[in-house]
Amino acid sequence: MIIMVCGMRDAHNIHEVSQLGIDWIGLDFQAKSERYVSQISSCAGIIPDYSSLSDLSSNEPSQQSKRPILCGVFADDMPQNIVTRVFNFKLDIVQLNGEESMVMVNNLRHTLDPDIHAGIKIMKRLVITKREDIEKYKEYEDEIDYFLFDIQNNSNDWSILKAYDGKVPFLVSGNIGTEEADEIKRFAHPQFYGISINEKFETAPAVKDVTLLTDFLEKIR
Repeated sequence: MIIMVCGMRDAHNIHEVSQLGIDWIGLDFQAKSERYVSQISSCAGIIPDYSSLSDLSSNEPSQQSKRPILCGVFADDMPQNIVTRVFNFKLDIVQLNGEESMVMVNNLRHTLDPDIHAGIKIMKRLVITKREDIEKYKEYEDEIDYFLFDIQNNSNDWSILKAYDGKVPFLVSGNIGTEEADEIKRFAHPQFYGISINEKFETAPAVKDVTLLTDFLEKIR
């Protein structure tokens, strides 16, 4: 099961969390987000700019023995902004949280792959409040590598996902905390790929509690 910790920004905190064996790290590029990852312009003012996480993006073994997969989160952003951040931050996955069309997704993939990042993966977030919401996957499944099913109902009932009969692997999010550990361990679906966690493991926006994460990982592994 893939564990993604989303909404991170501080390079030191990311390094600490990475040591726990986290698989994916999510960087939020939604401008209105409290966890927004900005870019630091180079003195020369040229593209590509230096990213604030340039040390994390490095593939040099002396700086990091094993780099987690980096996922950039966007919502209805301009394609050129996405392309720039994929290049600058060496993103492996693009997560789309908005109302992106199939045409946009297709064009984005062909722009990125292979010239910017060969084999780039694209994940589409779908908000799930009722069973019928899952049917939205049919619009995207031919162009998407992963779905992120964001459960947003009062009961936080994962059984609603049993209605998904597609072939694309999916992750689950939706205010997941330590109290969901048993639910995660019980849940079974042939396309269930992992979980995305965020706010419930924070001491402040974009700052994750390493001790709380460690306890949670011990419960679900």
